Amino acid sequence: MTNPLLDPPPIPAARFERLGRAVASLLQTRLDVVLPQAEAVLPLEAAARGLGRVGVAALNLNTSPYGAAIGHWLRQAGATVIGIEAEPHRAVDPEAIERALRTNPEISIVSFVHVEAASGVCNDAPAITALAREHGALVLIDVVASTGAHEVRLDDWDVDVAVIGPQKALAGPAGISIAAVSDRAWRAMSDNPGAPRGSVLSLLDWKQRWVDSDKSVIPGTPSPLEILALEAALERVSAEGLQGVQRRHRASAAASRSGARALGLTPYARDADAAVVVTTLAVPSSTDARALAERARADHHVALSSGFGELASTVVRIDHTGQRARLGVVLGALGALGAALDSSSELNGSIPAALEAAARAWSAEEARSLP
Repeated sequence: MTNPLLDPPPIPAARFERLGRAVASLLQTRLDVVLPQAEAVLPLEAAARGLGRVGVAALNLNTSPYGAAIGHWLRQAGATVIGIEAEPHRAVDPEAIERALRTNPEISIVSFVHVEAASGVCNDAPAITALAREHGALVLIDVVASTGAHEVRLDDWDVDVAVIGPQKALAGPAGISIAAVSDRAWRAMSDNPGAPRGSVLSLLDWKQRWVDSDKSVIPGTPSPLEILALEAALERVSAEGLQGVQRRHRASAAASRSGARALGLTPYARDADAAVVVTTLAVPSSTDARALAERARADHHVALSSGFGELASTVVRIDHTGQRARLGVVLGALGALGAALDSSSELNGSIPAALEAAARAWSAEEARSLP
């Protein structure tokens, strides 16, 4: 018996190099691009441990679980971490970042997550990176969820390390990730005696064995299926056009928020700070979000889930990331959510009105995006 997923052909190093160039082209960056064959949490931890060290102070924006994890890794590496906690429903205020940098001149790293898929909040990356660079700090940014949905301009923002996960808005595989690294960051890691070396958590190994090499041998054991899947995902994005992919995400978010309001639900993230990859909604106080999402999924098999961590019982999420950024997906999720609320007599709006509002919002966003 044969299976197309078994016995894939080996990936030549030249093909792997072309894939890296395609990624850099998509990101419109001149930074060095490496492709660790692991989920994006690995290069995030690798970057934090490579930059963090005793005697270094880092400003970390804790906007949800992923932001907290970066701060944790920096501390474990020996850095002194100064944290800023975001207010509920909001992105981090750039004025708070400016105050922290002014009060703590020793800060040499600023780390943050651009889009928190857990809370549906988008931080102001251009403002944050501008403040960090003005301060002279290195910038470590998680753009796992935002790349492909939001505008990401690594070179214009003067980012030092950016980590991307193809499995989100790019609708690619989860088992390979992308790290873009500046010369400043490479120097900082090279000067750090505690930076991982000879380790799966070592970005410096990629520098030595790939970036600075003749690129004739792929570091580690290549995973052909993940590499082929990333190639296919980039080809699909290229065929649609990155602006088209971003437009679908914006329209999905607009439709979800308008439709949810017609159901009587309040978006968790305020409009000015809302991400476009997921819509988070506060459920009625008498409702458990986990039970509501489970009921809706069981009946309709839609892209709904409850929140993470502290939001698990109070927030439901409509997932319109990647290929799910479609009007039909949003309408299905709204209909299922409305039916689940209605079944427990907690529906404070109208399902038909929600579907109509969502369709109108989608069309309006599409019209705004036309040249």
